[in-house]
This record gives sequence, structure tokens and C-alpha cells, in this order.
Amino acid sequence: MKHVKVCFRSIYSSGNWNTQMTFLYKSEARRGEVWRTRLRKEFPNLEFRVWPYVGDPLKVKYLACWVPPADLGEKFPKLELVFSVGAGVDQIDASALPSGVKLLRMTEPGLAAGMNEYGTLAVLAAHRNLPAYLVLQRTRAWEQLPAVAAKDRSVGVMGLGVLGTGLLNSLKPFGFRLHGWSRSPRAIDGVITFAGPDELAQFLARIDILVCLLPLTDETRGILSSKTFNALPDGACLINVGRGGHLIERDLLDALASDKLRCAILDVANTEPLPEDHPFWTHPKVVLTPHVASVTDAEGGAEFVVANLRRHLANETLTGVVDVSRGY
Repeated sequence: MKHVKVCFRSIYSSGNWNTQMTFLYKSEARRGEVWRTRLRKEFPNLEFRVWPYVGDPLKVKYLACWVPPADLGEKFPKLELVFSVGAGVDQIDASALPSGVKLLRMTEPGLAAGMNEYGTLAVLAAHRNLPAYLVLQRTRAWEQLPAVAAKDRSVGVMGLGVLGTGLLNSLKPFGFRLHGWSRSPRAIDGVITFAGPDELAQFLARIDILVCLLPLTDETRGILSSKTFNALPDGACLINVGRGGHLIERDLLDALASDKLRCAILDVANTEPLPEDHPFWTHPKVVLTPHVASVTDAEGGAEFVVANLRRHLANETLTGVVDVSRGY
């Protein structure tokens, strides 16, 4: 079997398989140059083009993008795979993809590592009252706030995919009481888990720091609402590293004003970049970052694409394939 695989690789590396194929890239330029170099090394005769320089549209079989061009089926009738350059795919209308075209979300290791770092940072910041201390610093007030031990603090993660599970595992050494909620039942060692709409209120009732890492679907859009906030204990904190569409922003502002929530750490927004006159910019209980929690590593992303192209050519199972019916 090993000999067969080596022979097969020599066939597609020689260029015989791909003389009529183009890989079209439509995203950030620096990452594109890394991908171009890596794909040319692995597949020397695969044509790599950067949008909008398409070349012959009949040769385009692979597309990597954040937001695809309109009318994919008409533009690229031979298209076979669409790679999202990020972990999310909610920005892509999967229902508009031509029949037979597979959509893949990025699952390279750098995404999970970045989310583990940012999520841990945000949870610890909320736990140790960093947003409040930033306000005190700006007012030059030297004041110590009450501290709570990690063992007495409950952290809950909504969304138990690769990123959510990874974050919970990263938080284990600190001694928090860890909880998770997802659409379907999941078992995670050391984590109390809940599943489905019927168990959401039970989950929320015990959470001091709520982290949203859900995929954005019709079912989860607007889930961070007054209903959810009112189900949390008074003085809870919100961390949104999912999508801006999860959050009803007016409801968050109301919850902060009433002290139902004591702080919010937001890496995403409904409109990005955030408008200059948005109240989040200057809100004393809100910490903002510009969608940087989990960013695709250029080299890791290239390896993910190369590995899946190999599998595709060998008629093997691809990784990261999106279930269009579920949206993730």
C-alpha cells in the first residue's frame, strides 16, 4: 500500500493530473503569497491565480476565499472545492453553491492555538476585574476591588466544537468550575455539559463568565439577548468570540446599564469595522478587539489546503467539510 501511495503522488507531482486546473485565491495578499509558494512546490503544474485575475474560468476547480464571488456556478462551471480561509463559514451562502461543490472550513492548528490564548486571556481578565481596573486607571483611582477565587467562579462555553473544547481544556489548570453547552450532547472530561434548548436555562443559571463560541446559524443568530442575559446570575460577564450576529447589541447595553452584566469583552461586532459613533467604543464596561481572537496562520492554512487537495485527488475523505444543512 505504501508503494501505491508513493507512485500516486509521483503522478500528480509530475503535473500530468493538473494541467487543466486552477486554484483561485481571493483573500489577504500576504497569506496568498505563502500559499502560492507552498502549492507550487507540491503541485508544480497547478495554476495559482489571485482574484480578480482569473485566467480561463473553465480551469478553476478550487477556490479559497472569505467571501466568494457572486454566481459561482456560472463563473466557474468546473468548480469542485471551496475553502473558507477562516474557521467560520457564515459569511458564505452555502445554499448558493453549485450542486456537488464541497465547502471546507479552515481547521489548521493555529486557529485553535490562537483561540486558546485569547479565550484564556479574556476569561482571566473578566475573572480578575481587568475592565473595571482600566476604568479606575483612567480616573487615577487607586482602589482594590473584591477578589473571587477561581474555584468559586463558574465559566461556561457555548459551542463545544474544536475551538470551544480546546478553550475549556486550556482553562482547566486554573481551577474554574467549567461548563459547556452545545446543540447536541457532548462529554468532556472535567466539564459539566448541557445540550439543546431545554437545558440552556439550566446551563446559564450557574455561569459567572459566559463565552460564546457558537457557529452562526439561523438557530443561534441573536442568542446573546436579554432573555439569555436575564437567565445569568447578576454581575456575570460576557465574552463574545463567535460572531457579531450572535449578539443583540441594544440588549447588551441595557444589561450593562442595569448592572445585570458587569462587563463584556467583544472581539466581533455586527458591523465590522465598528462605526466611529458606536457606543461600544467608549463604554466603560466594554473591552473591544478587532476580530483577532483566532487568525489563520498562513503556513498552517497552506498545509491544510495541500493535505485536502491530496485527499481529494486520491478520493479520500476530506477534513473540515461543512454540513450545509447545519451550517457548520
